[in-house]
Amino acid sequence: MNLISKVKTLAALLLLCFLVAACGDDKPTEPAPPMQIEKKYKVTKFDGQAAYDLVAKQVAFGYRVPGTEAHKQTAEWLVQKFEEYGAQVIVQDFIAETHYGEKLPSKNIIAQINPSAKERILFGAHWDSRYAADKDDERADQPIAGADDGGSGTAVLLQLAKQLQENPIEAEDLGVDFILFDAEDQGKDGDGTEDTSTTWCLGSQHWSKNVVPQGYSAKYGILLDMVGSANPRFGYEGYSMQINPQLVDKVWKKAQNMGYSNYFVRERTGAITDDHYYVAVNAGIPMIDIINLPEGSGQRSTFGPYHHTHDDDMDIISKKSLRIVGQVMLAVIYAEANNNF
Repeated sequence: MNLISKVKTLAALLLLCFLVAACGDDKPTEPAPPMQIEKKYKVTKFDGQAAYDLVAKQVAFGYRVPGTEAHKQTAEWLVQKFEEYGAQVIVQDFIAETHYGEKLPSKNIIAQINPSAKERILFGAHWDSRYAADKDDERADQPIAGADDGGSGTAVLLQLAKQLQENPIEAEDLGVDFILFDAEDQGKDGDGTEDTSTTWCLGSQHWSKNVVPQGYSAKYGILLDMVGSANPRFGYEGYSMQINPQLVDKVWKKAQNMGYSNYFVRERTGAITDDHYYVAVNAGIPMIDIINLPEGSGQRSTFGPYHHTHDDDMDIISKKSLRIVGQVMLAVIYAEANNNF
């Protein structure tokens, strides 16, 4: 074997040894750590002052009893505001047949953000006001302003729509719907001798049996009722705990983690036949109720002492309460859009 052949042979042997050694050290690589998906959306600060102004505007129209001029003007304004905030609006007209014999022209107002989105969540409130101050010692036969009872929940939903316009969510991630139910507060207070529950929530009864848009459904719903007075107490409402206790727990945990445990309290309250009940029972959408049921609320109801009296005016509305409820709802919406709620 000549020198060149020896060199080539030696080079080949060295290369083989190197390859064998390399293969011997080829240990399985550790799996890469899971990618940390950055949150796509950040929660904005809810504007309590703006929500307060939206309550005041509703009250300024006058008594929002179906069939009145104030009711008509308020409906036009609500539709205008939702459209201004970029929502697609549907108005569902119906006739509310009241327990006192009146047939009232009424309107459910449905506002959709990202109407093409498949994944949807629903927020509701009622926008009418009570036809009589039947818990008041004076002027008991006259309508009330309904600043909290109707006005506060409606204002929070309007402001949510505005802030979603300012900090939008892509349709591929989430659709958000707002329904303002009419003729909720035209019912009959019972004395225990008869069931008067179906005389209330006439708008949600109608919508839940005649859902629009046709074929509509949502992952879940949240109803806001009387959320604007000072120091509200939102407990575990009875029907909500039957309908969707997991959602109740998640919303309350989020609120408490945000520092609002004095407002969202972990205590059971009575079952209220509110709009959420009919949405769940008739439309099959699991909807819960955030409703103020304060301690020491008076002997005449489980609600605040202003309930169905002329004291339900702007004097009882708290910007802080509106801000807190709106902030929690924003946190829910953006957590859902981020797929981590």
